[in-house]
Amino acid sequence: MAARYAVRRRRNAVAMALSLAATLFGLGWLVLILGALLWHGFGGLSPAVFTQMTPPPGANGGLLNPIIGSLIITALAVAIGTPVGILAGTYMAEYGRHDRLTSVVRFINDILLSAPSIVVGLFIYEVMVAPMGHFSGWAGGVALAVIVIPVIVRTTEDMLTLVPDALREAATSIGLPRSMAITRICYRAARAGMVTGVLLAVARISGETAPLLFTSLNNQFWSSNLNAPMASLPVVIFQFALSPYKEWQSLAWTGALVITFAVLALSITARALVASRRQS
Repeated sequence: MAARYAVRRRRNAVAMALSLAATLFGLGWLVLILGALLWHGFGGLSPAVFTQMTPPPGANGGLLNPIIGSLIITALAVAIGTPVGILAGTYMAEYGRHDRLTSVVRFINDILLSAPSIVVGLFIYEVMVAPMGHFSGWAGGVALAVIVIPVIVRTTEDMLTLVPDALREAATSIGLPRSMAITRICYRAARAGMVTGVLLAVARISGETAPLLFTSLNNQFWSSNLNAPMASLPVVIFQFALSPYKEWQSLAWTGALVITFAVLALSITARALVASRRQS
């Protein structure tokens, strides 16, 4: 018995050592990446980044137009995807929890969650950009909305499923219609989780480049016209990072730092909402 216990302890020690080594290996690369981002990104961070337009080759400038373009496209994507995702998640959790249609929708939603974003961009290119004959901010917003929808569907369904059935029964006992019970009681009980899902979806699409290359493309100048090509921060970072100009490369590092901080802020906010919901 003692010999067997010693063997198990050695195996446990080896497994723990390998797990720790793998963790340190992954964290090491993460620290290197973040270190390089901070080193190069902070060097170009200045008020001009947020107040000046993207410059021509060899000149100094900022990232105002791609930042505003990204905000517009992201807001459009959230405005399109949030109602669709919430309604679909509500049906799956409240009306068709045990229906076969719900199982099919859940399966398709899981596929969309893991679908490569470049496939989404190609799809929107075929159904919107090619028939319209030009790139546009509308197409970029729709492409990102397709990525937003499955995230919100999953979080909405999960949060509504966690609402106790006793609340629904109490609402029914006082004569509330089912729709009113959902909007007045279930949505309020699951509000923090649903908002968290929206924030996670925004964080998910903030750094997407491939769908925008096929839909909104880019614009070197200021433009708020959604029916024309529109600048976005991920695409500008992609193009500037590949350029031979040091000024553009510096702006690419700074833009990557801005996106990283934005995603970090959204993630922290989402976790804070989840923590507040658990405490309540």
